[in-house]
Amino acid sequence: MEVDEMETKMSVLQKFGERVENKRKTESDEEREDDENMSDSPCESVPSTSETPRKRTQLEDGCDSLIKKAVVVLTRLPEYKISALRPPTPQQFYSEDESVSSSDSDMQWEPDGDSSDSDFSLSKKKQKAAKATKSDTTRTPAPQTSRNNNNVSEPAPVIVSSAFAYASNETTKVRPDLPEEEVKVDMMVLAKKKAMRWQRGKIVEIVTREDGRLKYKVSFEERGKSLVSGHHIAFDTTPKLEQLYVGARVIIGCQDNKFRPGIMAELPSRKNRLRFLVFLDDHVPLYVGLPSIHLVCRPLENVLDDLLDGPHKYFMNQYLKDWPYPHLTQYSVGQSLNVELNGSQQKCEVQVVDCSLVQVIFEENQHKEWIYRGSTRIDHMARFLNLKGMEGHNDDSD
Repeated sequence: MEVDEMETKMSVLQKFGERVENKRKTESDEEREDDENMSDSPCESVPSTSETPRKRTQLEDGCDSLIKKAVVVLTRLPEYKISALRPPTPQQFYSEDESVSSSDSDMQWEPDGDSSDSDFSLSKKKQKAAKATKSDTTRTPAPQTSRNNNNVSEPAPVIVSSAFAYASNETTKVRPDLPEEEVKVDMMVLAKKKAMRWQRGKIVEIVTREDGRLKYKVSFEERGKSLVSGHHIAFDTTPKLEQLYVGARVIIGCQDNKFRPGIMAELPSRKNRLRFLVFLDDHVPLYVGLPSIHLVCRPLENVLDDLLDGPHKYFMNQYLKDWPYPHLTQYSVGQSLNVELNGSQQKCEVQVVDCSLVQVIFEENQHKEWIYRGSTRIDHMARFLNLKGMEGHNDDSD
């Protein structure tokens, strides 16, 4: 009797076990179908959310179940694809702060076909700085190349229009609003005797004309007297730095102990090694120190009215308009160029590059001379400015 009951219980348990096993197989097949459906989806990293809580519990408890995790795979693009995605940048614009050399002297500059000024080599920080500063520097190729005696074409220089400086005290071209210094009798001054010759003398009398203008009678140290206007006398003292500005009318004490008139062109900065650049009235450029400078007592409202009509006056007018973005040609030592001398273009060679100036030696007579790199005496610069003037005229006519 007991044996029959045990057999009956065993039979019931066996059937119950078979039903549980069949149920497990059915659920396993459903899960396999779900997995197959998931493998067909393109979004492999997204886990399925169609499972019921009961199924999820069984999967966690079962040793045969698999737990899927989200995985993100990063693939590096080839360099050519990265380059293709970058926006094109005009190569004629670059910042001097991003040049190969950290020095501000142009002696370090060498023209090279493989320029490292490519905008693609800049860091993100420098690219942001370049965007925020306007176009600090523009490089423009000269109109044509020159040819030497062997009919071999030489590379034309690059013409650069760059910001001279960013500090206002280095670029100002506005006369400072300071009280005028008094001019009185018995005062030692520098006075004009000839167009390019000023001499030291003493004011012996101040004459008031009928129209109210003042004239100053000066007795020169060497000999002679002259009655001159206020813009033809200069203080015989060293000016203060805050009195000077680009465009100031100045008198320069030269090495031959003579005094010559000129116009201030650059104030001291790192770019010119803390010197003043002055254009004399005969177009000669000079780098000088503060002790060589004398301020004209009563300059004209427009200092250019003191210059004779001609190429130099035209050049100074354009220079002051462009400031603080002067046009400069880039040259290296040994490079040949054509410069005007005695009314004709003559071939010469660069011997020294000193910031905004180059010293050249003329091939015909071995004459040496310092030339401003933006001077209209340079053939390349003269043609460039003529071309620029024609383009500006065409734009105005349109």
